[in-house]
Amino acid sequence: MRWKQRDEISFKILSSSGSVEWPTPQWLFDLLDKEFGFTLDPCSTDLNAKCDRHFTALENGLKQDWGLETVFMNPPYGAGETGKWIKKAYEAALKGSTVICLVPSRTDTKWWHKYAMKAEIRFLRGRLTFEGSMNPAPFPSVLVIFRPPEFKLVSYPA
Repeated sequence: MRWKQRDEISFKILSSSGSVEWPTPQWLFDLLDKEFGFTLDPCSTDLNAKCDRHFTALENGLKQDWGLETVFMNPPYGAGETGKWIKKAYEAALKGSTVICLVPSRTDTKWWHKYAMKAEIRFLRGRLTFEGSMNPAPFPSVLVIFRPPEFKLVSYPA
């Protein structure tokens, strides 16, 4: 089964509405926000936005400049959507943004190998239960963290 078909099936399982927008669990956002201090949520609704500054589908965060923001991104997971958002996140980081992406762990996809493999990757244990859902997602989730080119992880001498 192709990954696009799996994404579509996952959404049918997750929601009877067929929505591709799944609000991030608040506990996870809060934990990450303490570490990163988010300033932008580029793919949200007015109701589920995690940051004061956010873009809805109408404003289309893919077409917006993310500037030097610290971005929390939980993109639509529909067929073909995740790859577009990961590409945008990667390009925004090259221009100075820090972007933390909550996405399905799709290690078999083109977008994973072209973009995610260039990032810091944090695999999440278990399956997330998104806000508004009674059941865990039918897929594992991962954090893909893109940082600006000038970011260097330094170790301090003992």
